[in-house]
Amino acid sequence: MRGRGRVRFLDTRPLRSSQSFRDLWLGTSVSQLGGQIANVTVLAQVWDLTGSPVGTGAIGLATGLPMVLFGLLGGTLADTVDRRAVVRATTAGQLLAAAGLCAQALADNRNVLLLLALVAMGTSCGALGAPARRTFPVRLLPGDQVAAGLALTNVSFQAAMLAGPAMAGLIIARWDFPAAYAAQAVAMAISMLAVIRLPAMRPEGADAAGGRRRPERGGRRIVLRRPTLWGSMATDLSATLLAMPIALFPLVNEIRFGGDPQTLGLFLSAVAVGGITAGLLSGTVTRWRRSGLVQLSAAGVWGLALACFGLAGPLWLALGCLAVAGAADTVSVVTRSALVQLETPDAYRGRVSSVEHVIGVAGPELGNLRGGLLASATSAPFSLVFGGLSAILAIAAVAATNAPLRAYRTPPAAAKPTVPGVAGTAAAAGQVP
Repeated sequence: MRGRGRVRFLDTRPLRSSQSFRDLWLGTSVSQLGGQIANVTVLAQVWDLTGSPVGTGAIGLATGLPMVLFGLLGGTLADTVDRRAVVRATTAGQLLAAAGLCAQALADNRNVLLLLALVAMGTSCGALGAPARRTFPVRLLPGDQVAAGLALTNVSFQAAMLAGPAMAGLIIARWDFPAAYAAQAVAMAISMLAVIRLPAMRPEGADAAGGRRRPERGGRRIVLRRPTLWGSMATDLSATLLAMPIALFPLVNEIRFGGDPQTLGLFLSAVAVGGITAGLLSGTVTRWRRSGLVQLSAAGVWGLALACFGLAGPLWLALGCLAVAGAADTVSVVTRSALVQLETPDAYRGRVSSVEHVIGVAGPELGNLRGGLLASATSAPFSLVFGGLSAILAIAAVAATNAPLRAYRTPPAAAKPTVPGVAGTAAAAGQVP
């Protein structure tokens, strides 16, 4: 096959083959950037109001609980009504929450509870629409381009993680909190316009007029009935629950690098740089059809890289390990997301996506808690090494007991997009070599 074995850069076929996906990607990219700006602004304003780590810790409560509760509810909703309508309504809610944050900052609000309530409102709306939004790429793209589409979304997310905090700092320093929240509101308005342009995406079997249907029974139990699904999610949970390193960064920085805050920032940047690099070279990975094996391998590399980070002495080596971990995480996330969407019947996609969403939220948070508790009882290096090696063993156990996941292959190009009304170009039909 022409070009076989060659390293390929970011696969941009989805942007060329589907205008609807292109609109979705642009809107999502802008909203992710606005979200990162808002995250830093909320953190800074809560600290300004309380001067307490308990206050900043409460942000996690205001975001974590809504993500889990409304994420599960959103899965059922996405399998009942038109998913575009769900995302339209929830995006409008996020826009209202962003406008509220801007208004309270302009009014010089000194009530931290009001601020956290608005944060919780925006998070609840985002979580409610997340399962429906996750189903969009597989409905807008042929099967062989789904992973590429998810890689493009991941690259924009990693870029937002790099650029968003820096932009927030500049905006706050020059124009204060209201301007930063206004930037998020503008970003959500752009995202809203992108969603409005999407075609209707009713669950399969929904009534064409009303778009409502009774969800098939056992929507979330299908995860346990399909080895590829539970194996993919168990792999992700093993990697994040046993080897999440973020909570240990300050302690590692303190004991090895003198507690320099610039070094702490480099830790986070190294992970993002690795993720972006893997995303820019993802054209190779997204064309590999053995996506189950790719996810297992990438998750194992994540655990190994973080175990090496726990042993790394020189700063350059520590940053290199984190960059490798970030790259492996991107590959794992992209392949897992594509596998889950492709393996799930459309009638169940909303609820299965909600399970994936909750695992993606809860796994890292619990993993950070696990790492912090173990480090307090032993040491940060031990926690990192033990966690990384434990993750490798757990992933190896999943691989050894789940032959369907090891053998899973991405389906070939679909004959045409699965959403009525989307232009049927040669590229959209999967006929581009």
